[in-house]
Amino acid sequence: MSASTSAGRGAAGQPDWKTANDPAQCEAMSAALAQNWWAVALRGLFGIIFGLLAFLLPGVTMLSLVLVFAAYMLLDGVFAIVSAVRAIRKNERWGLLAFQGLLSIAAGVAAAIWPGITVLAFVILIAAWALVSGLLMTAAGFRLNVDHGRWWLVLGGLASLCLGILLLIAPLIGAVVLTWWLGAYALVFGTAFLILGFRLRARRSESPAAPTPQRA
Repeated sequence: MSASTSAGRGAAGQPDWKTANDPAQCEAMSAALAQNWWAVALRGLFGIIFGLLAFLLPGVTMLSLVLVFAAYMLLDGVFAIVSAVRAIRKNERWGLLAFQGLLSIAAGVAAAIWPGITVLAFVILIAAWALVSGLLMTAAGFRLNVDHGRWWLVLGGLASLCLGILLLIAPLIGAVVLTWWLGAYALVFGTAFLILGFRLRARRSESPAAPTPQRA
């Protein structure tokens, strides 16, 4: 590891605040994400579909809500990890959204294997997922170039944080109200990510190609 690389990292090899805001690293990360704009756009599309289903079918049973939420989380997590894996192959780091993708998959699996979950337990599960994933997405947003759609990624993270805080404030809400809240969150998140995806697509041709790892 070179001295310049070591200096750009904090404890445990993690990037410090200066590294996260280094123009060269932000440019490289933005370029890698722009190449995977379709995965970002699909996350937004799935979010919008889930949000519309939540508002069109507000009287769904708790079991149906859990299963639909589990399916949405699994799809969201898969496409987040697809972006991360493709970035890794180009020798770029995209750990924040990769971790957020794994978190979404974990939440989806937990909901799927626990179909008889109570409303309170389901609310706690969603609140924990929303808070952690919101923090990760917001942090990732500030590492993305402004002209690549930084504030749309930040908006998606803030939407997750707001959902988590609301659920912690009122954990004993009914299934119908929970459905509405999830629907509102999914529509905001989905719209932000769909716009982000097309912003990244517009910048794809302008982004420099990501460096490929050199073999010894």
